[in-house]
Amino acid sequence: MNLNKIFLRSFLEKLLLEDIYYGDITTDNLLKGDERAKFIVRTKEDLVLCGVDIAIELLKLVNSNVKIEKISEDGEELKKGDIIMEVYGPCRDILIAERTLLNLLQRLSGIASLTRSVVRKLEGSKTKLLDTRKTTPGLRILEKYAVRIGGGYNHRIGLFDGVLIKDNHIAIVGSIRESVRRIKERIPVTVKIEVEVKNLDELMEAISAGCDMALLDNMSIEEIREAVKIAKGTILLEASGNITIDNVEKIASTGVDYISSGFITHHAVWKDINMKVATF
Repeated sequence: MNLNKIFLRSFLEKLLLEDIYYGDITTDNLLKGDERAKFIVRTKEDLVLCGVDIAIELLKLVNSNVKIEKISEDGEELKKGDIIMEVYGPCRDILIAERTLLNLLQRLSGIASLTRSVVRKLEGSKTKLLDTRKTTPGLRILEKYAVRIGGGYNHRIGLFDGVLIKDNHIAIVGSIRESVRRIKERIPVTVKIEVEVKNLDELMEAISAGCDMALLDNMSIEEIREAVKIAKGTILLEASGNITIDNVEKIASTGVDYISSGFITHHAVWKDINMKVATF
C-alpha cells in the first residue's frame, strides 16, 4: 500500500489544524520570528522505525524551505539514541510541526515494532500476519501502512474493498449458502468472497457454497487443524479471535494460511522519540 502524496498532504493539514487552530500562542509571542536552528529527531528506545517520510511531508507542508537530512529509513531497526533525521530552518515553523510529527512517528513506530515481533514468531511457517479494521479512527491508512513496514499484510482497508460475510449478515439473511449466492449475483467476479465461520459445519457449508476464503472465528487449535484438513487447500483459511504474541506460533503450526489480529494496532505501545534543538 503506497501513500498517495495528494491524500497525505490533505490528511496532514487536518492533523496540523487540530493542534494550531489559528496560531501558536506561545511561539508567536515568545520568538521574534526570524530565529533559525538545527533540530535532531532521535529515538530514546529500540524500535522499528515507521513514519519518517510522513514526517518529512509534514515539515514541507509548514515550510517548503526547511532543510531535512534523513538519517534512517522506514523499516530500519534502530537502537536507543539513534538519529532519525536532522532538520534545519525557521524555529517557528518547525515548532508548529513538532508535536504532530512526534505523535505520528511514535504511534506508527509502535505498530511497526509490535508487528515485527509477531512476524518473527511466524518465521519458518507459511502463515502470514494480517491486520484488521480495529484501528484508530482517522488513522487507518497510516496504521495499516505501519503494519506493512513491520512485515505484516493488510486485510481489507474498509467495507468498500473486500467482501467479508460476517455472523450478523448470516443471521439476517438466514444461511451461509444464501449469503454467498446473493453476493455472487451482485459483485464483480474479480472480488474474493470471505465468510466468517464459527465451527467446522459452517466451514463445510461455506466451501460448498463457493467462497474463496473462510475466517475461522475463535476456533481452538484442534478445530483449526481439522479445518485445514477439510479445506485441503481449496480455499484460503484465516484464523482470528483472541490472537496474542504468545499463541501465534501454535496457531501457525496448524498450517493455516493467515492469522489476523487487531492487537498489533490497538495494543501497540507508542515508542519514545524526541526532537531537540542542536545549535543556533
